Amino acid sequence: MSTAATPDPITARDTDAAGGAETAERPSILTLTMNPAVDLCWEVGHLEVIGKNRARVRSVAAGGGGINVARHVVRLGGRATAFHTAGGAVGLRLNRLLDEEGIDHVAVGIDDETREALVLFETGSRHGYHVVPPGPHLDEREGRRSLDALVQAVGNCPYVVASGSLPGGLPDDFYAAVARRIREAGSRLVLDTSGPALRGALTEGVFLLRCNRTEAESMAGRPVRDFDDARALNEHLLTTGAAEIAVTTLGELGALCSTGHGHTELHAPPLPGEPLSDAGAGDSMVAALVTRLAAGEDPVSACALGVAVAAAAMLTPSTEPFDLDVARSLRSQVRTRFQADPRRRGV
Repeated sequence: MSTAATPDPITARDTDAAGGAETAERPSILTLTMNPAVDLCWEVGHLEVIGKNRARVRSVAAGGGGINVARHVVRLGGRATAFHTAGGAVGLRLNRLLDEEGIDHVAVGIDDETREALVLFETGSRHGYHVVPPGPHLDEREGRRSLDALVQAVGNCPYVVASGSLPGGLPDDFYAAVARRIREAGSRLVLDTSGPALRGALTEGVFLLRCNRTEAESMAGRPVRDFDDARALNEHLLTTGAAEIAVTTLGELGALCSTGHGHTELHAPPLPGEPLSDAGAGDSMVAALVTRLAAGEDPVSACALGVAVAAAAMLTPSTEPFDLDVARSLRSQVRTRFQADPRRRGV
């Protein structure tokens, strides 16, 4: 076992989101968002129970797990294409917002209306409230069409990130079908979801599975309070073939990254300010992870950047982008502790 600070991999080259020759040569990452949203962020001074609350529109942006991941991949200097569904007037607005932002995307049309989500930020208390409806209902035909279109969009992308909830109508094992089709296409699936959609995917196996403390407790059937609890869950995920790499995040503690070689505790750095929201932390972490994996970095180093970026995201309200300079400074403060897998000793 060892404890050490890991070097900072975020360089000017890595953070050149404007592109250029070096960025253009990097393989693109495909993200999947089956249940996207148009995120409306409103700001109020103080929420009053009686009377009107006058709000200021802080931002309007395309959202949903995979779309957020694609946005952050680009911010970190990578290349990404967001694959998503879109339906109704809100779906048209979602497409327009992505076009205006300059995010490369592929939309699959659906009959039902894409959802809108609300982030309400109270400036007086500095509390944020993320209100998310369930979203549209897809039929079996739309699910099959989405899968076929996804495989066509994969191309030579080495990684596909499936992130977020499933809309109504899709079976719980939809992500298992995604994993199977992605593997047949020669790519690796990174999965970040929850509930029945998460449990339904475990039978097929994915390359990397990321889950937060709530999701971990749901799978484990018991509290996941610390690194030891996370280690037990990650070992189970690896030994059952649910994932080749398991990453369990533990909030203010950090994250545990587990591979066939062992388990690495990544201790979260101290925040330089007051945390405002955790709404974008998970997507930011996954983006950092897959960006560095696509660049050829090892899973632990990639996860260390993910911990730093997630911490930086905590300092911004709602799902607003993290500060790259803050993420860079926090990366050097992520401390690691490795525990070898006893089954591999002497190998």
